[in-house]
Amino acid sequence: MTMVSYDDAPVPIRQDLIEAHQRSWQRIAAPGTWLTGATRVAIAREVRNAHQCGLCAERKAALTPYSVTGSHETVTDLPTAQVELIHHLATDSARLKRSWARDLIDSGLSEEEYVETVGVACTTISLDTFAHAVGMSPREFPAAVEGKPTRIRPPEARQGAAWMPWIAAEDANEADRDLFGPGISNIRRALSLVPTEARGFFDLNNSHYLSAEQMKDFATRFRAITRAQIELVAGRISAINQCAY
Repeated sequence: MTMVSYDDAPVPIRQDLIEAHQRSWQRIAAPGTWLTGATRVAIAREVRNAHQCGLCAERKAALTPYSVTGSHETVTDLPTAQVELIHHLATDSARLKRSWARDLIDSGLSEEEYVETVGVACTTISLDTFAHAVGMSPREFPAAVEGKPTRIRPPEARQGAAWMPWIAAEDANEADRDLFGPGISNIRRALSLVPTEARGFFDLNNSHYLSAEQMKDFATRFRAITRAQIELVAGRISAINQCAY
């Protein structure tokens, strides 16, 4: 079993965060819906490696990343399209385009693999950013767990306004209604083509930020800082990262 230790942390770490990070690393190491455990761990490795990639640095400095061609510096044998997705997402996510995403699909990456790759990458980014924020080195990667992906696509997933198919709340079957929480928002639908990945990402989000239920409760103080302070930090980070959501 993957164990996460924060014994070397310079500040106290809440127990629910430790437990959420434990679950997240276990999910990354285990077979997913469309990807094996080995592929999922390789995605995590490429996320961390992307920040040392010369092509990514050149693209980041360019007026448009799509004017710069070349090959990524990789540490895995993942397919070229998957590496492009991981590196661009990890280093320059504010400038992704629908046409770029569709090119990746045309290159052989399936829609389901795209969504699961995004889920694993975003989870890894969250975990590594947390470690950096509290003054720690990134945690060691877990060993991949043997097994086959389930390869189950939710039949209610449809192409809508997003780049990839997703589930609308009104179409969700009973098993997938938990994806939406007490409200309906596009961010909670974003990974719903791979429901297990969506659940995993928001399991981590609930500890890093707030659960869907807590978000609607403005009278209760759930964290050491106030809700106004939480949103001030979130707004500043969104501005720095050019997050338009």
